[in-house]
Amino acid sequence: MLEIKYVDKRYPASNALLYVKELTIAQGEVVGILGENGSGKTTLLKAIMGIGEIQNGEIRIDGRPVTEQYDRIAFVTEEGSYFPHLTPRQYGQFLSDFFPRFDSERYAALIQDYEIPEDRKIKTFSRGQKMKLELCAGLAKRADYLILDEPFVGKDVFTRRESLNRVVAGLTGEETVLLTTHQIDEIENVIDRAIVLHRGLVRADVYVDEVRERGLSLTDVMAEVRKTNYARPFGWPDE
Repeated sequence: MLEIKYVDKRYPASNALLYVKELTIAQGEVVGILGENGSGKTTLLKAIMGIGEIQNGEIRIDGRPVTEQYDRIAFVTEEGSYFPHLTPRQYGQFLSDFFPRFDSERYAALIQDYEIPEDRKIKTFSRGQKMKLELCAGLAKRADYLILDEPFVGKDVFTRRESLNRVVAGLTGEETVLLTTHQIDEIENVIDRAIVLHRGLVRADVYVDEVRERGLSLTDVMAEVRKTNYARPFGWPDE
């Protein structure tokens, strides 16, 4: 279980902020973290990873600080965690040395499926190839918590669908997945829950099945978040 309480992250040089009073994500949930650019999505994921100091609050997994159990977490981000001067083959060897759960056979299979050159230096790759490599590494870590920050950026619609299918197919049902993306329609049938950020605050926290029962889509939820005056949390009945 992932628990976030009173997390406060502010940037003194701007008006940007992130504040989460309380948020709990159960084991096995697939959660979309949604919002416009600058809403705090990446900041939230980095806070969960312990990247970047937060002013207040705490983030725990199963009651323990995240920083004590990085071996249980895989973070896939556009910024990349690879070493540009390595080849994918060398990068895989590095990961296997540092992550006990790393599945070298799965990594090799994913590299082949994505048609990534094994012996070419990563710094020569296109943006899309680098993101594919990050996704291969993340999935091969066999982590309990898979955190994906815009994993489909730089990919065409067919590659995005293929990548999403690979992520889903690789899950056992025990993993907790947090995913940010602007491709809302493409993930709506995959995620269990959507958390919508607006200007650094959680403005909606809904389960997709409940949204459908109301005859709405996640796009409708996003639109409601943009126009609401926040007198009450989104989804509360009118008084």
